[in-house]
This record gives sequence, C-alpha cells and structure tokens, in this order.
Amino acid sequence: MNGKKGEVYSDVRKGVDDIINYMEKDITFAMPLGIGNPTRFINELYRRAKEDPSIKLKIVTSLSLERPKTKSDMEKRFAEPLLDRIFDGVPVYDYIADFHSGKLPKNVSIYEFFYKAGSALRIPEAQRNHLYSNYAHIVRDAIDFGCNVFGQILTTADRDGQKAYSMGCATDIAFQAFEELNKIRDRGGKVVILGEVNPTVPFMYGDAVIEADTYDIIFEGPEFKTNLFGTPNDSIGIANHAIGLYVSTLVKDGGTLQIGIGSLGDAIASSLIMRHKHNEDYNRLLKENGILDRHKSVIDKIGGTGTFEEGLYGSSEMIVNGLLQLYKEGVIKRKVYDNLGIMRLFKSGKLTGDSIPSNILELLIEVEGIYPRLREKDFKMLTTFGILKKGLTFKDGFISDGNIKVSADFYEKKNLEEIKIFLGDRLKNGKVLLGAFFLGPHSFYDALNAMSEEERTQFGMSGVEKVNQLYGDEELRVLQRKEGRFVNAGMMAHLLGAITSDQLEDGRLISGVGGQYNFVSMAHAIPDGRLIMMIKSTRGSGENTKSNIVYNYGHTTIPRHLRDIIVTEYGIASVRGLQDSKVIEEILKITDSRFQDELIQKAKLNGKLAPDFKLADEYRHNTPQKLEAMLKPYQARGYFPAFPFGTDFTMEEMVLGAALKGLTSRKKSDVLKGLLAEMFKPVPAKAEPFLRRMQLDKPSNRKEKIMRKVLLSALRSSKMI
Repeated sequence: MNGKKGEVYSDVRKGVDDIINYMEKDITFAMPLGIGNPTRFINELYRRAKEDPSIKLKIVTSLSLERPKTKSDMEKRFAEPLLDRIFDGVPVYDYIADFHSGKLPKNVSIYEFFYKAGSALRIPEAQRNHLYSNYAHIVRDAIDFGCNVFGQILTTADRDGQKAYSMGCATDIAFQAFEELNKIRDRGGKVVILGEVNPTVPFMYGDAVIEADTYDIIFEGPEFKTNLFGTPNDSIGIANHAIGLYVSTLVKDGGTLQIGIGSLGDAIASSLIMRHKHNEDYNRLLKENGILDRHKSVIDKIGGTGTFEEGLYGSSEMIVNGLLQLYKEGVIKRKVYDNLGIMRLFKSGKLTGDSIPSNILELLIEVEGIYPRLREKDFKMLTTFGILKKGLTFKDGFISDGNIKVSADFYEKKNLEEIKIFLGDRLKNGKVLLGAFFLGPHSFYDALNAMSEEERTQFGMSGVEKVNQLYGDEELRVLQRKEGRFVNAGMMAHLLGAITSDQLEDGRLISGVGGQYNFVSMAHAIPDGRLIMMIKSTRGSGENTKSNIVYNYGHTTIPRHLRDIIVTEYGIASVRGLQDSKVIEEILKITDSRFQDELIQKAKLNGKLAPDFKLADEYRHNTPQKLEAMLKPYQARGYFPAFPFGTDFTMEEMVLGAALKGLTSRKKSDVLKGLLAEMFKPVPAKAEPFLRRMQLDKPSNRKEKIMRKVLLSALRSSKMI
C-alpha cells in the first residue's frame, strides 16, 4: 500500500484510517465466506462508513454468519440459554443486523453470492443485490464488480523456530483474489490485500501456508483473538437417515467422497461408519428391507456394501464434521499425492500403500515422472515425497549424503543400483482430504487444533479453482479423484431429471448455486465419477405436506441433460442415459406414494408415459410408516441416532427440542385439544426439570400458566413424560 509488504498493525482503527485514505474513500471490499472473514476489520470499516457518508463502501461476500434469531416467547425460553453458550465470545458482523432490518446507510451496499438457506428470502434488498455466480467464478465476477480491497482471516504457528502464517479455513477464493488484484496493481491501480490473525483458527497446511509479504497489511494483536462461530450439529430425522443409508451403498472402496454440511451430510457419514464398523448389521438391514435386491445393479456397478479396506479420499469444497468423523473411524484414509508420476503408478497398480519399492526410480522413469538424467526439480520432488531420504544434497549432477556421492545420470544402470542406498522407506506428504474452507461445531475446531502437525498435514487446503474443478491439472486430479461420488442436496427433483436447489420460480433466492454446478460437471467429466443428488421426497407436515418430486418447475439449477442418480428416503433412481419415459418411471419409484398418481396422470397427459403405464405395486408403499418400520428396530439397538457425532444440547434440551418440534407439526385443532385436556391434569414430577429449564416451573402470570400447559401437552404428546 505504501511500498511495504506484510506491515503489521495492532490497532485496527489506524489500519482502517490508512486504507480509507489510500483508497480515497471508495472501497469495494471482498472477503471469503463463513469464519474466514476479518471480523474486527470489517466491523471497524463499517462503523467508519456509518459515521462518514462521504465514504462509499460496497461489501462483497457470502454466508455472513449470525446468531439465530428467536421469535415467540416459547422459542426464546428454549433457545436463548443454548445460544448464549454456543456463541459466547463470538463476534457479530455489525452490518448484518442493519442489513436485515433495512437500516443500512445509503453509502453502504451488501452483495452476497450465497446465503444460509432461507435467511434472505424476505429481505428485498438482499434479493435485489444477490450476485448469482458459481463459486469457482466469484473472484472473476467480484473483480468485474470493482473489488479493490480483499481481506481474510489468518492464523500463526511456530515452524522450525520461525513464525509461519496459514490461511486456515480461508483458502477458498484467496489465490484467485491475490492474482487478480495484483494484476490491477501492476497496471497502476490501487488495491489493498489484508489479513487478520486469529490464533483460535486451526493452522492448516497444503496451500494454506502463506508468506507474510503476500499481504499489504496484517492485523495482529490480542484484540483480534476471538472464539469461532460454531454451527451446532443438526438433529437427523428418520427420512434423512434413510437417504444417508441409500447413499452409503453407492460409495466404492478406494474411491473419493464429497459431501456437504448439515444433517444429510452427517447421515451419510453415520451410515458409512455403520457399513465399515458394523458390517454384518449393515448388510442385514439392507437385506431385510429388500434394498440389496431392489438396487442390486447400481450398487454392484458403482458402489458396495463391504468394509473400507483401501479407504476413501475426501475432496470437498467444505471440510465438514462428517468428513472428520469418517477420518477418525478409518473410512477416509486413502492417501493421494500431488505428483502425476506417483499417481500414474498408483493407477497401474505398481505402487500401493505408502511403501517405497526398490525399483521406484525405474518405475517413475517409465511413466515420465522424472527425467532419466535427474534435474533439480526432480530431486526436489523425490525428497518432498520421501522417495529419497532427508538430508541429501544435489549438485553438479550428483547426489550426496556428505560421505557418499552417486551420479544422478540414470541412463547408466549402475547408478540406479548405487542410488538405492539413499531411498526412503515410506512416501511422505500424502493427503487424505482436500478442502477449500471449513465450518462446523466447536468440537470440530477443537479436534483440528488437538492434532499433531504430522497428522494435520494430511488435510490439504486449497482454492476452489483446484477443489471444485479439474482444469489446470486434469490428469492428476482425475487420478486423485478416482471413483468420485459427488453428493449434493436439492430442494426439488423434476420428473424428467432436472434439479432445483437454490431458487424459487418467482426469482427469490433461497441460497445460491454455490459450488453445486461445478461438482455436477466434474462428476460427469471424471470417467468413473458419479453425481448423487439427494432430495427429501416431501416438505411440510400433516395437511400441508407437499411433494418435492414435481412434474416441472419454473426454475432449474441442474438441467436434466446432467441427470445421473437421485436419492430420496425411498430409494435410488439411476437415470443417466435413460429415455424420458424410463427416467419418469425410475423417479416415480422413489416418490412418496401419496403423490404418485397425480404425477403419473400429468406425465400421461403430456405424452411422456404410455396410456397403459402402471407403476409396480412394490413401489406403492412409500410412506413415512415404511421408514419407521425399516429403521426403528435398528435405532433401538443404537444405530441411526439423532446426534451421531455429539451435540451442544443438554439432555433436557434434546427432549424439549423434540417436543417443541412435534408441537409445530401438529394441527392447530389437535394442539387446542391437548391444551384443554392438560388444564385438568396435575403436573407430573418427571416434567419438573423441563419446566425449570424453560423457566415455567413457577409461572407468575396467566400467560406463563398457559405456556406451561402447552409445554406439558407437547411433552405428553411426544411421550416424553
């Protein structure tokens, strides 16, 4: 900014002053998503813009995390104590509250390309200012939008006695941002690149390790250390567990897995762990319920039901808690290496595991992994991956350990024999997981921080341009991501195979396309890759239940020519390469039976099904009761729990949460009947802990007395008391 690089500021106010002055009060500020944002900086910058109308500030970001809002009195009583625990010491983004309440000053505008699902649905300005862009293209679009300041979170660690910086969770758009902003700088434009150090962020490796002089300004000091925003584990219902179970049969040992955050991702991880650690029960469940017979062809072709001997490699834009749990349980363990020669040897079967065969150099020469007359870059590669021992030197065509010197001209066979004394035992710097950012519960961050450096280096962090697509190193990335299973969620599946994931047909955004399209196209580009789209078959409850399988809809996220595999809680529809009538038939098989006839009638009306088409009777029983019968016996044995990976809820809160959730799904007339019946019943002793937690054990007015009865009715209805 002033000719210096990596200048450290301990005072955020002075840093903001300097940037405002340098940029002449015209700032378009871009930052990553989630917990990768420089919170102290953006809050101070926003405060200054509110005070000074002459400052023109645009903020370009995504997923601006905020503490959930509570509405009703009952909701406040339940949620506020929980939220106080979870968000203790977590800073808030000051601009978000003003944005959502319509109180942004006229000189400030917010532009986001991805929202927490549904959070912006009723905020007109958010809808008007949405930047609809694929995740991998957002830097390009932000630069076109005029971005001139970029900031992100950093963390530090001591490495070999030297202070090192890591982008931690915020590699996603950083590399592209650095490149594009520096191009503007080279053309004489004014730009600023800044980092804010929060040592609470786990120090991650791979491409995340960065030099201080990458940044113009680094904010560092005690005031920048804050707790991280944690996303509590979601409760997993039976329908989502069923979807996770079906998906788990489509994952091949030795392959690659991509999943997302939330209850569906956790459900997949939970079923994969059951498959690996309790394989006999897993297969018994599949056999008892006809899943192995009904979906035998697709399971045999692309998946499996055995344990994970080779294990999986994880490659997902977001490293989520479910992926970490799969690593802990020995499912994610297949290592890949950022070297084409090594990966070619793995593909050919001449290299397995991490043991180094004595003829490794000959093998690498065969696949053009190294040049027969070794070059400096070949030597560096061989030492980086442990093929040659640590401590060797390379000079004037010779490799030496200080005592013995061997020629690196491998056209001479004797040199290939002599060099074997310098071979290592095991490959190094393999990765079991690649991600662009991470987000999860506090236990997830704690687990990452508790890992040794050696263990954590297995988790590579890089930009979305590398994680979400193949371009640039196509052959290497295809080899690394073999048998890729790219698992994404959608809102609705069209009967002809298209998917709606992010937007209503009236144009209002629910979330944003994010990286979904990139993963879809990558799944089709990898020869043995497959796309798995998860759709919960219905939404709503009771009389308000609607089908998420629709004949057509006014917005499409993934077009039907990119159809592949669709999974609902009722099964698997493998529709790639099928004609339209067969696509419809397969999707009908996994549709809730309450809506099948209406869809069949519409398809016949439009000539997409034959007039005499009849859906086989075995698919006419897709009901919630069928799911209960399938999974409840196994839940009684400890499988498919609501929180397989722990929870921030206390026991009382789990009971209360289930009861209140049940209350919202009941008909109003049933709620009223329950309330009236409760008026004449005494308070059970078992209810006392729940009433105390809700501060309704000693109601002080008529409203609280009624609320207590409503709560007792909900607890009784859910069989909690």
